[in-house]
Amino acid sequence: MALQIGDAAPDFETRDQNGNPVRLSDFRGKKVVLYFYPKDDTPGCTAEACNLRDNYNYLLKAGYEVLGVSVDDEKSHQKFIKKHNLPFALLADTDQKLVTAYDVWHEKSMYGRKFMGIVRTTFVIDENGMISDIITKVDNENHTEQILK
Repeated sequence: MALQIGDAAPDFETRDQNGNPVRLSDFRGKKVVLYFYPKDDTPGCTAEACNLRDNYNYLLKAGYEVLGVSVDDEKSHQKFIKKHNLPFALLADTDQKLVTAYDVWHEKSMYGRKFMGIVRTTFVIDENGMISDIITKVDNENHTEQILK
């Protein structure tokens, strides 16, 4: 069943780009922007990450921690962060537990070819671990505005 606004955000434990364990519960008392994106260093994902990077101080001032999630591994995340000077953590969901728990792993189609992949989605999670917003129609170039609306 799909998550909805008002639901408790599923807790998780995975690794960041440096292999450090990260748990959602580590962020209790803080607001979290948990954004799921299809693939490191692709045009849309880069536009989204760079918009969040360029507005990172606004997000911090509003009390948000930013965590990006894809099924890419730590090494891929490290390259993406370095290339685009990203100031926030990227989580490696190589076992697809997060994308499954947050129900963002679905069949997609491109050029007539069907495949499984991440449906770009952002979950805004409040200080108590509850989902306060779900953004499914992500505007990659203006994503921060969607979060701070």
